[in-house]
Amino acid sequence: MRSVLSAPIRVGLISDTHDLVRPAAIEFLSGSQLIIHCGDICGPEILTELRKIAPVTAVRGNNDRGPWASDLPEYELIRVGEICVYVIHDLSQMDIEPASAGVAVVLSGHSHKPGIERRGAVQYVNPGSAGPRRFKLPISAAELIVEGASVTARLVDLERRRHE
Repeated sequence: MRSVLSAPIRVGLISDTHDLVRPAAIEFLSGSQLIIHCGDICGPEILTELRKIAPVTAVRGNNDRGPWASDLPEYELIRVGEICVYVIHDLSQMDIEPASAGVAVVLSGHSHKPGIERRGAVQYVNPGSAGPRRFKLPISAAELIVEGASVTARLVDLERRRHE
């Protein structure tokens, strides 16, 4: 497991960009100490743009193809401060039992549906899609604030944020 930064930490979460980095997403992610992309990036330029803000951890989504994507892992297990975070694009592909593996947070994308849900001791976060609109789902991103062994998740509607 890779160790990343020490607490308190703001981790920007983004997924399903599908080759589109919106200015509202860049603005929201600014100030993050780490950015995690939960897959369906669709082009290396997206990661290059995000790396201008903060270090990036990314996993491969089902639409990430070609030589550039072959270096992306299918999942990532990282330590952020005192917590363990498991990142995968499609939650249905998860092959671990997070609680028994000591995972505090599971991050995923794929569905384009933003959500935060606690299942026992594990927090599940899907930042939704920050890329092209799919159906009537919001354009969104999320953040984790990690302080010691404590973690707080927050979703943000990037379109509403743009109008505020």
